[in-house]
This record gives sequence, structure tokens and C-alpha cells, in this order.
Amino acid sequence: MLDIKWIRENPESLDKALLRRGTQPLSTQVLTLDSERRAYQTQIQELQNERNTLARAIGEAKQQGLEPTDKISRANHIKELLPQLEHQEQEVALKLINTLGMIPNILFEEVPDGKDESDNIVIRHWSEPPSFNFTPKRHFEIGEALGLMDFKAAAKISGARFVVLKGDLARLERALGQFMLDLHSREHGYQEVSPPLLVRDETLFGTAQLPKMRGEQFLTTDGLWLIPTSEVSLTNLIREEILEESILPLRYAAYTPCFRSEAGAAGKDTRGMIRQHQFYKVELVSITLPKNSKEEHERMTKCAEEVLKRLNLPYRVMMLCAGDTGLSPHKTYDLEVWLPGENCYREISSCSNCGDYQARRMQARYRPIANASIKKSVELVHTLNGSGVAVGRALIAILENYQQEDGSVIIPEALRPYMNGQERISL
Repeated sequence: MLDIKWIRENPESLDKALLRRGTQPLSTQVLTLDSERRAYQTQIQELQNERNTLARAIGEAKQQGLEPTDKISRANHIKELLPQLEHQEQEVALKLINTLGMIPNILFEEVPDGKDESDNIVIRHWSEPPSFNFTPKRHFEIGEALGLMDFKAAAKISGARFVVLKGDLARLERALGQFMLDLHSREHGYQEVSPPLLVRDETLFGTAQLPKMRGEQFLTTDGLWLIPTSEVSLTNLIREEILEESILPLRYAAYTPCFRSEAGAAGKDTRGMIRQHQFYKVELVSITLPKNSKEEHERMTKCAEEVLKRLNLPYRVMMLCAGDTGLSPHKTYDLEVWLPGENCYREISSCSNCGDYQARRMQARYRPIANASIKKSVELVHTLNGSGVAVGRALIAILENYQQEDGSVIIPEALRPYMNGQERISL
């Protein structure tokens, strides 16, 4: 969420930033609500002061044997009026918070202008796509031919956008998650975390999945939400905390199932595992000092890239344009892996620098060392998140890049220790 003080001082800058993202200007709406809320607050404060003054005056009068009827009448009126004004102030404050909660972060200058993914910029490539002496198949064709990928059974159990993996493919999925966690925790310095999969409203609000992306989430009957990514749980570990500067950066990694309703994906990727309601992902989250977040963003992206390098999967790094960048980030890099069966690159990771946008929503702060003795001198941390990487899409990429003409699939060397030395998946 953006700082309301900054919006008051820079309404034109806000509207310009929103137009760059393809969003209508909102400064007038925000400032109107802010002004209304502040007017209520002023009125409430004045009435509270008057009430206190009247209470003293009434007390003094009664000590003198007087009955200050007019003052008592006014005090009773204030007693009735204050709850009404407080309720009205709370309603306006809620409207303001919800409006602020829908406003995206301010993009860095280097983020390119553009409307959608077609305007994203290629930053770099790694490795060349493999060549085949046969027509490469798509992942679901390979998995179904092996008898290890069952969409019909999944549909019978749960409906569309689910899959049942069996045997070696189920083991390969598990191996990928373990490999990624080991790499990030042992070599990249991330602390492994096993977080909750069900979270409260304020937790999703903290990482900006609410209110804007409410329709993309699964809500349980008891009011808890299934996490769309473990970024939600990991980032909220520092919710309402004041951290000491000396412990930053904090780096967390988690391997969890993720749940998304895909409400906005009607008709997209209906075949196969590309877009599922339930999938596994290894997530990376960093909590840093403001001065270090840009450097941390580059570092996190390279950590995610290393997964694909170890698996020897061709990929490219994209900088997302203004119109394709999500709500929270100042800037996002996508890693796109090559899929021979589709003859194109597909996203397998997003790494984002959110600055203090999420921290302000969560009230996640730190105390600078220079101000350690001054308890009130605290600043907002910066938060970053990235897929390290999406396990299901990594499995898809392995099936398509390592497929053989006889229908078998070679297991990447990096995963063989997690597969008891197995080198190939075949009938």
C-alpha cells in the first residue's frame, strides 16, 4: 500500500503512475475520502475535548451546590453524538483502506512501458533449445502414454484443472521439490520453513491478494483462505514486528501446495498441467533493508535461475512491462523455460521487489542501528518474493526437453540422487 502522506503531497505523480499501468487516476477519490476521514477525526477530537471540559465544569458546579442543567444537557448530547461520528469515521476509514488497497505500487523508472506480456523485454537467454529428430510431444501426451499422468481420474475426483501423478512421475515431482529446497537452503542461504496453508483475511491483505484478487482465492467455510502461494505465509512471518537491523536480511524458503481458483483463466491452458487449481511450488522470500532491496532482487533471480541451470533447462529472463506487472512490485523479472512440445517459452518463476508496499500493509518495520536507543525511530522493511521454482512447470519442462523418441524420458543428473540413481522413466 502506498503512503497516504505521499499521495497528499504528490497526487499528480500518483495519477501519472496509474496511467502508466493502464489504470484510471484515483488521487481525487483517495484525497476526498482522506479529507472526509480527517474531518470526522477532528470533529471527534473536539467533542472529546469539550466533553472533558464539561465534565470538569459539572463536577466543580456540583461541589458548589449548583445544578448546571445546560452543561449536563450538552454533555448528554455529546455522549449520544460521539458513537455516531465514530461509526461514520470507521466506515470512511474502511473505504479509504480498501481504495488504497487496490492501488498498485509505483514502478521503477527502468520498467518498460507496455500493455501486456507482448511488451515485456528479454534481458538474457541461457542455453539453446534442444533439437529432435522427431516431432516433440507435449507433456500431457508423454505422461499419458507412460500411464503415469491421469486427468480423467482427477476430473472424476475433483473436476477440471486437477491431475493425478503416479509412480515415477509422482516421485519426480517430489524429487524436484526436495532438490530445490536443498539447493536454496544449503547453497543460497534461505531458511527452510513449513508454514500454514490456511490463513486469515489480514494475512492475504498484507501481501495484497486481498481485496483486489479475492476472486482468485479459495475461501473455506470457517473464513480461512487456502494460500495461493507460500509467499503469503512467509512474508507475514514479520507482520507487526519491529526487527533489529542487525538480523537483516531474512531469507525464507518453503515447499508447499498452492491453490488458485483461476477465475480469470477461462479457456486458457485447458489441456495438461500448465494451469491447475492445485500445484506445488518452492517459494523464496527476502526481508531486507531498503538500501539493499534492488541488489537482493538480482540475487534472488539468480538463485531461481540456478535451479534451471542445474536441471539444464533452456530459459530466458524477462523484465515485465508496466501493464504486465502485478499489484505489489516495483519491478518483476519472469523466468520463462523452453517447452519443445509447445515450441515456445512459458513462465516458470516470477521474482519481484515490492519495496515497502507490503510492509506498510503489515506494519513490518525495523529499528536502524544508529537509532537503536530511540524506541520510536523505526522504518519499514522491504520485501521480495520469487518462485524458486514452480515444481509442476519444472516437471513439464523436463518431460518435454528430455523426451526420447521411444516415449521414455531421461532424468536430469541433478535429480538422480533423489530418485535412487534412476536415469530414465519408461514404460
